[in-house]
Order: sequence, then structure tokens, then C-alpha cells
Amino acid sequence: MAQTAEKERPETGAALPDPNRWKALVFIALAQLMVVLDATIVNIALPSAQQDLGISDGNKQWVITAYALAFGGLLLFGGRIADLWGRKRTFVTGLIGFAAASAIGGAAGGEAMLLGARALQGVFGALLAPAALSLLAVTFTSPKERAKAFGIFGAIAGGGGAVGLILGGFLTEYLDWRWTFYVNIPFAIVAALGAYFVIREPAGGRNRSALDIPGVFLSTLGLVSLVYGFTRAESDGWGDSTTISLFAAAVILLGLFAFVESRVKAPLLPLRVVTNRNRAGVYLSLGLAIIGMFGLFLFLTYYLQVVEGYSPVKTGFAFMPMIVGMVTGSTQIGARLMTRVPPRLLMGPGFLLAAVGMLLLTQLEIGSSYTGLILPAELLLGLGMGTAFMPAMSLATHGIEPRDAGVASAMVNTSQQVGGAIGTALLNTIAASATTSYIASHAASARDPQLLQLQGLVAGFSSAIWWAVGILVVSATIALTFINTGRPGTSPSASGGAGTGAEGEVQIPVAMH
Repeated sequence: MAQTAEKERPETGAALPDPNRWKALVFIALAQLMVVLDATIVNIALPSAQQDLGISDGNKQWVITAYALAFGGLLLFGGRIADLWGRKRTFVTGLIGFAAASAIGGAAGGEAMLLGARALQGVFGALLAPAALSLLAVTFTSPKERAKAFGIFGAIAGGGGAVGLILGGFLTEYLDWRWTFYVNIPFAIVAALGAYFVIREPAGGRNRSALDIPGVFLSTLGLVSLVYGFTRAESDGWGDSTTISLFAAAVILLGLFAFVESRVKAPLLPLRVVTNRNRAGVYLSLGLAIIGMFGLFLFLTYYLQVVEGYSPVKTGFAFMPMIVGMVTGSTQIGARLMTRVPPRLLMGPGFLLAAVGMLLLTQLEIGSSYTGLILPAELLLGLGMGTAFMPAMSLATHGIEPRDAGVASAMVNTSQQVGGAIGTALLNTIAASATTSYIASHAASARDPQLLQLQGLVAGFSSAIWWAVGILVVSATIALTFINTGRPGTSPSASGGAGTGAEGEVQIPVAMH
């Protein structure tokens, strides 16, 4: 049974906040950092692991895909388990399991063992990520404290991937690729011990309804089909029969899932979670923004390493301005303004500022100045995304019934995971096509085939980044038009701020997730 996080004032009956809530934030943030790091740290180590274990070029993508499929497919289930078991118990279980899976991955003696470990990491990550976010949502209820807590969490969620590039570069270059797995173990142990002794989950927030087995089955298969469809599209093309079949299966399965959820007594994903106008706007705009972010990580990493010849460590440090921008935007802009202005006035301009940063990167050429072009672009991207992510993550779970906090948090992670899969496949395809066209049109006049290849790569990156700019603009438009809740303390807007929605959910017009 979860311990009660709040005591009551005898004279008023009002709840007092948990005195250990800021200590709890440290361990929740540490766990989040571990999960986000893992998304990029293994990418840096992949070439070394492939060579060491004799993984074929055809199978190397499964080191990434095995994790993505397990994580993306099981997120809704993981969120529901958090609501059922209790978020603290799910959080600690996820940490212990993730540490064990990381140990197996680090000790892998062959391809099968490594791929199995990656899939296990995905399974326990799907438990851990929603539990972490929902713990934060139910622990910090005061608008000002909520702003600070989500500012820190948002900075880690946004900038942790870039930190992973730095750490992955160091570990791979100076130690061994296996340490990109082993490094998770101390993170997980410290976070699990801290969570066990410090975190106190508010009482009465569990959803003890029977588990929706058809919903689990349909959502898991539907999300796996969707994520794997985009993975196949990247490697085998959008016209590939298997790719088309996977997309068709995803549409059918997720359509059936929505139908089942509207009929069963205790749905895995109560439709009240996603039909709320403000949360729907967050899920959609955040998922689209992640597509743009993947454009940055993907193409800038390739540009710096392949075109400019940066080492893994130097490449990681080249992302530092974006981390600085993320932290500044999240903690100094988003957190300070979140209780003063409506969320859409942070999210919309934030995504637009990120689009301006991305726009600068469309000017990349061979030998482009890092300080004159890449550094300011990263700063603008970081500031914009940090400012937007922080209110988005808070609003996604704000006003949610405690019994739905886990699954609402899982939807945030699901939108990011699906956005990442779409971003990788879509932007890679656009870049590859533009590169091929550039090389074909310039082949006759080229004197240096190697130089032409690099020029083609950069032209492909530029074309794909233009698409990322457009996607970020669409994301900003959705945030500005869909999200209409006011700042804390204001009266509700006509269609979505506070008050009681049709589904009986109390929606207080305070900031966010």
C-alpha cells in the first residue's frame, strides 16, 4: 500500500505537501535522465558493438529497433500498470529491471543476447517512463512548485539525448562500448534506493479496475505495427509490401482498439484522457515537434562526423549549446512564465523559435562555420524546445483524475516514441532521395567523386531539414489553436479550460503536466 504523501491541517482539513517532494524529484529526474540517455548513447556505441559481436549490416538496426518496438508497444500497458500497482512500486520495478537488462546487454557475448537485452530494456522502460511522469504529476500540485519541477524534468527530457551523445562518445572512445550499458546500473540503483526510501505516493490514486486484456492486446500489436512500419519504410522503402501491410495492420488494430475502449467498462485508455481538447493538442503538437528534433540529432550528427570529420567526443560536445538552450528555456523561461501566461503562449512561440533555429541549418554546406551557423542554430532550437516542452509535459497530465495519471503520462511518451519513429523514417527517406537526385544531376560535371558524395549528403540533409522546419511550424499552429486553457487562477475558456468536462473530469486551468 502506498504511503500517504500529504497530511491534513487540523484546523482546515487542507492538504500539506510532502516534505520530501524535492528529494523525490532528484530520483525521478535521475531515472528520466537514464531513459533519455539510453536513446542516444547506444547509437554512438553501435559501430563498435557491431564489429565486436559480428553483427551483420542487415541486423544492426535491430539493436535500435528491438528497444523501440518493446518500449513503444508497451507504453500504454505500462501506464495502466502504474495506475493499478501504484506508481512508486512500478517505478522501482522498472528501475531494477532496466538495470538487469543493461547488465545483460553489457555482458552480451553474441548478437542474440544483445538484441534480447535491448528488448528487455524496452519492456522495463515502458514501465518506468510513465510511472516517473505520473509520480511527478501527483507529487507537485502547487502551480509555482509544479512549474519548477516540470521545468527541471522538461530540461532533462529535452537535453538528455544530447548528453547521451557526449557520454556515449567518451565511453566508446576511451573505455569500451559495453560501458554504454553498464553506466545505466549505478543510475538505476541510486534512483531505486532513493525512490524506495523517499518517494511517498498520495493515497487513493490507484485504479484497481480489472485489466482490459483486449485493449492491451490490440494497443500493443497496433503500436508495434506502427513503429515497425516506419522502421521498415526507412530501410526498405514506403512501397515495400511488408511496410504497407504493417501500416494497414496498425490502422485496423488501433481502430479496433478505439472501438473496444469506447465499449468496455474499465478501458486501458479511457477516451476521456485523449478527447480533452488541451491534452489532445499537447499529444499532437509534441509528437510533431519530436519529428523535427530527430531531424536535428540525426542529420547534425552525420554532418559533423561524416562530412566534417569530428570524433564521437567532439560531436557530443558540439551539441552543448543546445543543452544549454534547453535548460535555460525550460527552467528560466518556461518555469518562470508558466504560472503567468497561458500554456499556448509558451508552446506556440517556443516551437516557432525552434523552427527558426532549424531554418538556419538549411544553410549547411561543406565547411560551414560552427560558431557562425551551427552554434546559434542550436541555441535557438534549445531555447525554443525547452520553453515549449516544459508547459507541454505539465499540461498533458494537469487536471487528470489520479486514477488516470499513469496512462495519461504513457500517452506523452507514446506520442514522443511514435514521433521519433516517424521522424527517423520520413526525414531519412527525404534526405536519401534528395542526395540521390543531387548526385545524379551533378555527376557529369563532377571532378572529385568523393567530394560529390559529401555535397550530395549535405544537400539531402538540407532538404530534409526544410521539412522539419515546416513540421515545427505546424506544431506551433496546433498548440496555438487547440490549446485554450488559461493561466493559473483565470476563469476557464469556453471549451476547454476549467470546470467539469462531459466525462466528469475536473479540469483546473493551471499550467501543466
